[in-house]
Amino acid sequence: MFIGLLLVFNALLPIISYEIFTSGNFQRIDLLSPVGQGVVAGSSTEKTENTPIDYTKPANWFVGLPRVSQETTAQIKYYNLSIPRLGIKDAVVEIDGEDLKKSLIHFKGTAVPGRPGNTVVFGHSTLPQLFKPDNYISIFSTLSTLKKGDVIKVNYDGINYTYKVEDMFEVKPTEVEVMDQMYDDSYISLITCVPPGTYLRRLVVRGRLVPPGGNR
Repeated sequence: MFIGLLLVFNALLPIISYEIFTSGNFQRIDLLSPVGQGVVAGSSTEKTENTPIDYTKPANWFVGLPRVSQETTAQIKYYNLSIPRLGIKDAVVEIDGEDLKKSLIHFKGTAVPGRPGNTVVFGHSTLPQLFKPDNYISIFSTLSTLKKGDVIKVNYDGINYTYKVEDMFEVKPTEVEVMDQMYDDSYISLITCVPPGTYLRRLVVRGRLVPPGGNR
């Protein structure tokens, strides 16, 4: 019984700690979400109460998928992403992938790195004590510990890009607008589930491209 209680406490402590000490640092944005309009097959709205939702598939992370206006026409299928502060180095990102157990996933139709628009990347998370920077099930478990000004590095088609974190906020699974495209600059949005080990909300870490040889 003691061991069972210890395991429960070990699992609940990061969730409680996140809600008390971390979540309050992030703005919770309530967007006008078009729920029920043009829901894409495979999204969580099609799951029945008796069917468990597979959250290793990015299509199940939001209620209905957005209509993106930019097509990913490049022949590149994979690229690499690093977050020095978290010890993540050359993580594989698959464009239009379907299995978060094998890689990070670039949401198809969002901008490719370095181009004007919003590059959207999904990453799985679990309890932070299980975090391993080379394990895609836990790779974004400590994403909430990033700070504004931290860097996200991307190597796409042999070109290195550096993004600086400008904003971090939480949204509900219905608020697909976080994947909208913004063409005034080049952005990257890293998305994972929070609190740690749950799928209640989505944390969005948004960075802006640093011009070559320049500061922002």
